[in-house]
Amino acid sequence: MSTQPARTQPVRSSQPEQGVRAVRQENTLAQKAYRLVRERILKGEYPPGAALSRRRLADEFGMSLLPVAEALQRLVNDGLLESRPRVGTRVRTPTRDEVKDRYLLREALESQSARLFAERATTKDKAEILRMAKHLDHLYACCDGAETDHEFRLSVRVYHVKFHLRIAEMGGCALLRQSIEREQDLLFSWLSDTAAQVHPLPARYHSELAEALCTGDIQVADEAIRQHIRYALDELLKIAYQPNGTRWRMAPKSAK
Repeated sequence: MSTQPARTQPVRSSQPEQGVRAVRQENTLAQKAYRLVRERILKGEYPPGAALSRRRLADEFGMSLLPVAEALQRLVNDGLLESRPRVGTRVRTPTRDEVKDRYLLREALESQSARLFAERATTKDKAEILRMAKHLDHLYACCDGAETDHEFRLSVRVYHVKFHLRIAEMGGCALLRQSIEREQDLLFSWLSDTAAQVHPLPARYHSELAEALCTGDIQVADEAIRQHIRYALDELLKIAYQPNGTRWRMAPKSAK
């Protein structure tokens, strides 16, 4: 019979596990806050210039200040918000030059997307893009001179973004698609206060773009998407700024 004392298993502390769970919970809450605030910015509920209060958002979302602060910082990194000492956090209000620069970047990204689509799109891909373009033209036509509500016009803009992202997806470069989506999000937030002013477009505006992409000719596709984006910028600048060209049309307001 052994006289050696029985070994005792060390008692594991539950504190590290509790700490990990707490961090995971904070991350989940931060993701939730990020999603909620981002959606409100893109829908125009928080327009350019709107002030955001961490404490107010934390109370509304039923969480502590930490995940809200993390979410807002992520949105600052995305370019949707700006934070300044003694001013606080606001939805970014772009200058005319910033909008033009973003459209220049968008043109560079989407011209490459169009070239890849022309090279790689299958027959099935082309048929889908042609259908989407025709439907998009129909949606814009419904907004032309008609009494349509804000939600419908907003849905048209959402479908418009989906159309352009689908072209990028079919081009087969995930990183390019991700970059385009980021730029679309930023532009969408800046356009939120003009979403109810979906302007008339030339007949078959998107169908003609889709047809150019489906030719399989890289140069034709490249030129078509560049003209498409330049036209959009010119029209935006007509409706989004005051006559002096320096102020965004929507007056800032605090988020409630």
